[in-house]
Amino acid sequence: MEENVSKWRLILGKDADPERQNELSGEDQKAMDAVLEALYDTDRKGGLGPSSPNINRWLGDIRKYFPASTVQIMQKDALERLELNRMLLEPELLESIEADVNLVATLLSLNKVLPAKTRETARQVVQKVVKEIEKRLRTPLLRAIRGSLHQATRNLRPKLNEIDWQRTIKANLKHYQKDLETIIPENLVGYGRKRQQLKHVILLVDQSGSMATSVVYSSVMAAILASLGSLKTHIVAFDTKVVDLTDRLPDPVDILFASQLGGGTDIHNALIYAQRLIQKPSDTILLLVSDLFEGGNEHKMMKIAASIKSTGVNFISLLALSDQGMPAYDRSLATKLAGLGIASFACTPDQFPNLLASAIKKEDVRKWAARAGVIIRN
Repeated sequence: MEENVSKWRLILGKDADPERQNELSGEDQKAMDAVLEALYDTDRKGGLGPSSPNINRWLGDIRKYFPASTVQIMQKDALERLELNRMLLEPELLESIEADVNLVATLLSLNKVLPAKTRETARQVVQKVVKEIEKRLRTPLLRAIRGSLHQATRNLRPKLNEIDWQRTIKANLKHYQKDLETIIPENLVGYGRKRQQLKHVILLVDQSGSMATSVVYSSVMAAILASLGSLKTHIVAFDTKVVDLTDRLPDPVDILFASQLGGGTDIHNALIYAQRLIQKPSDTILLLVSDLFEGGNEHKMMKIAASIKSTGVNFISLLALSDQGMPAYDRSLATKLAGLGIASFACTPDQFPNLLASAIKKEDVRKWAARAGVIIRN
């Protein structure tokens, strides 16, 4: 009971107990209270300003007293509530912050104003987060994509370098020779056009401010996909202008620093560019990563979307590619796209490998979404 009272006292602050009937006990609780008060008590806003020498201590204290997930939330709140974006312009302060995808998004939005002395530190922070994301997603993404490509191109008369040994062994287990202690493979299973570029994936990424974390994840995903010789991968960022970042795919950090978070949204203009990249529509997957708040000509945008879809391109609308759940989005435009057979839904980075695998196998992504528990928005 006493523990619960202390928790509520920490949550509500000292103003909730003006008569001091429930004093906090222990140095740790008092220190936690001071950290929370500095951030969430607006009367003390000046005590945690960007010029305050206490900011480094505060950043250290939140890491000391709170778990990493809470630290990231508090840092994000500090940036928003106390207008501490300027603190990221100081490399020594930047080094004190717990790096996460939200911090990366903030750094990228400040990219143009980062001084030279901070830019290298910012790049190191971004690189650290990108590596963590890549470590988490590379294996499941490659496994899912390779499996779907191999399944789509399997043949029963493969050449030696086309044999899928795992599937071949599985298919011939019944032919195991006990005396020889080996399997006699009567049926070979192969990959077919394994070494050819079988699919073209175009990531068309909205870089308006609301899509910041989606830009980060999309860049890492695109870089991983580009490492597959059996896929041709393009990544194109857009706001009111269109920037093809495909030549930067070897390094997702380069992609991120070349992006310009913020600005408006012109999906129509972006689709015009994407249409020029399409050579084999039936082998092309176009992923539009956007909240669909079109700032350009919506009528023309719908017209070109219909044109692309009619050629046989597998056109998918991702309202977000992030861990943050369903974003705000233009419901009216999502409904219109659904009328063209273009499903709109948000997808977490962990769901993305199976989504793309389903698209490569030319399955109905709406059925995949139903299996995955993803809500289709229209």
